[in-house]
Amino acid sequence: MAIETREFDYEKAYLMETKGKVMTEIDIKTKADDELEKKISGLKKASKGKYNEDLETAQKLYDITHKNLLNYKETLNLPYFARIDFREKRKEQEQLYIGKFGIIESETGDPLIIDWRAPVADLYYSGTQGEVTYETPNGWIDGELYLKRKFLIKEGELSDAFDEGINEIILKTTEENSLVDEFLKINLEESISSKLKDVVATIQKEQNDVIRASISGPLIIQGSAGSGKTTVALHRLAYILYKYRKTMEGSDVLVIAPNKLFLDYISEVLPSLGVDQVKQRTLEEITQEITKVKGKIITKDHKLIQILDSDDDSEKKMLINSSKFKGSLLFKRIIDRYVRYIEKKDAENITDIRFEDFVLFKESFIKKLYIEDMRNLSLDKRKEEILKFLKKRKNQSIKEVYEKLEMFYDLKVLKIKREVEDEVQRRAELTSLYDERDSKRDRLIKGYNKTLDEYFNSWKHDDIKKLYRELLFDEEIFKEVAEDSIPQELYNHIKEDTLKSSEKDLVDADDLIAMAYLKLKIYGIDKKLIHKHVVIDEAQDYSYFAYEVIKEFSSGNSYTIVGDLGQGIYYYKGIEDWQDLISKVFSYNSSYISLKQSYRSTVEIIDFANRVLKKQNLSIEPSMPVLRHGEYPTVIKYEDNKDFGSKIDEIVEKMQKENKKSIAIICKTEAQCKKLKDILKKSSSHTWDLVKDTDNTFNIDKLIIPANMTKGLEFDVSIIYDLDEQNYKVNKLDSKLLYVALTRALHYEYVFYKDDLSKLVEE
Repeated sequence: MAIETREFDYEKAYLMETKGKVMTEIDIKTKADDELEKKISGLKKASKGKYNEDLETAQKLYDITHKNLLNYKETLNLPYFARIDFREKRKEQEQLYIGKFGIIESETGDPLIIDWRAPVADLYYSGTQGEVTYETPNGWIDGELYLKRKFLIKEGELSDAFDEGINEIILKTTEENSLVDEFLKINLEESISSKLKDVVATIQKEQNDVIRASISGPLIIQGSAGSGKTTVALHRLAYILYKYRKTMEGSDVLVIAPNKLFLDYISEVLPSLGVDQVKQRTLEEITQEITKVKGKIITKDHKLIQILDSDDDSEKKMLINSSKFKGSLLFKRIIDRYVRYIEKKDAENITDIRFEDFVLFKESFIKKLYIEDMRNLSLDKRKEEILKFLKKRKNQSIKEVYEKLEMFYDLKVLKIKREVEDEVQRRAELTSLYDERDSKRDRLIKGYNKTLDEYFNSWKHDDIKKLYRELLFDEEIFKEVAEDSIPQELYNHIKEDTLKSSEKDLVDADDLIAMAYLKLKIYGIDKKLIHKHVVIDEAQDYSYFAYEVIKEFSSGNSYTIVGDLGQGIYYYKGIEDWQDLISKVFSYNSSYISLKQSYRSTVEIIDFANRVLKKQNLSIEPSMPVLRHGEYPTVIKYEDNKDFGSKIDEIVEKMQKENKKSIAIICKTEAQCKKLKDILKKSSSHTWDLVKDTDNTFNIDKLIIPANMTKGLEFDVSIIYDLDEQNYKVNKLDSKLLYVALTRALHYEYVFYKDDLSKLVEE
């Protein structure tokens, strides 16, 4: 409920006072910033390019303080968004104002604004009036919560404020008996921008629980469309880096996103929360870096396009089965057996390490090190460690060889002394013998490391692509390690398809996963790929095998895994049941949370989309729309291309009057998008941008986009193109694509069909 005038005037005055204090803090920090910058400049000149410990310390301090200064400047127009009145047990009541960044008054050392991630701020998100408790690093704090107040501040001015009702969540009852959060509703009704934004002011209790959950193991979040799962995952990341700031920084975290377009869409969230250096990449990029395999990648989206565009049922079946097999744990086991095959061949190739006529290390000794003592390491890592070990034994090994040399030449000396009577000749032969012995020893000392290097270099595997091709193309090897686990027809298809791709300098993303895994088992993992926490978005789209590779990236088994089974358009290789993922891959210490409420779309849009979701027969509950009502999705039959263009223009003009800028026409396939763009060039008076799977960014104004590329995105208005029975059939893939398309709209949705409406939207 909105607050009384007297209270509102108080808050306006307090905001002005706070802004003045923030300005004072900015002035203080700017002065300190300038002084530190000058100090760094002086130290750089004095060091003359050499390492200087004082310079390094000053630079690290500057990085921290300058970042704080930028955060303070960002808060000037929106210092805080909420206030709580709280009294800790046996202490005085306090008014605490909560903002995106915490601010401390320099003069008193008291907090002016509480960071939203601070322990006490949890009361704002999850507490209700009355007795409350919250957790701190030092234990639990008990007390009483008297007030929760939310502020709408625009351009530095207070425009409205709301208080919670007793034991409610700022809610009032509507004519349908549903509860409505006025503050949240106002925020949701705004039009979107081209980038995902932070939502620290409107985080809901169920989202807050996810954000602050433990990082001790994998956390799997099933989030219905519009539940804010991506936003929650990124805010959780900001919270983790705040809570564990003494032991973790941005570079210790990896975010795996579905494509580059999505990476661009989420690119502003973490920086806006004061988080930097977090690595945000696609799995294709990571696996290509691991394997060093060059060539254009056939992404999962390219593969989906092939499947959707194929009119040959047999070809479509092979594409699906090939991708399913390559993403399976069966293929992982085959590669594990292949690694053991390589290990066996490696062991068979072990020979004595020799220097000239002398054995430095026996074959049996090397084999024991390789097969037994270092079996916990990857194959070539074992070789590296054995090489290091043998080099450390240089003095001892040379001493042992020299003792053999001494014995060998002592026998020769005795023979000369016994058989050569002429003293001059004897002395000459002995001198030559001693020179030969010493020369041999000198050569051994100088050539010891080189001998070892040559031996181990010849023993290593230098081409992962070659090894992988050997597995696929050598039928004898494949049969041995696959143990007749796949049909011959599928094996032939995989061989032929891989060969064709190779000839065109293409590499399948499914093969990249397998090659990355093979390389990790042969070479081990580069330390720069290991992170303390890994976030995986659109998690339902990754195969079980992909997760086995992703597991290698985490040093502490700490993951945030977010997805929606209802949007699993790559179902043929992805996850269809989270419990299967837990039991087959993350069987230890996993947690599962379901976010059911949808905050994106109106009640009417979600109800319409849920018709399709129910036909998927998944083990998840349908989205639960909250808060906002609007128009029911408009289903429109059109006659021809000209009629379609005319109706589209009417929609655009209506939306422009309502200041709705983001309008997306969503087609089933990329091919349809291309055809539609040509159609609208002739039949629409507006310009439409075509979004392709190779795009790194896009204009949200008026666009045409394939359904698979819309995942994670949202628009003010979505227009579903060609929802005909022939285009969207009653099958698993079409139902998932349509569900994705129908859950993108915030405010308005239009559905177009020409002949017969798809049965997928029947009630």
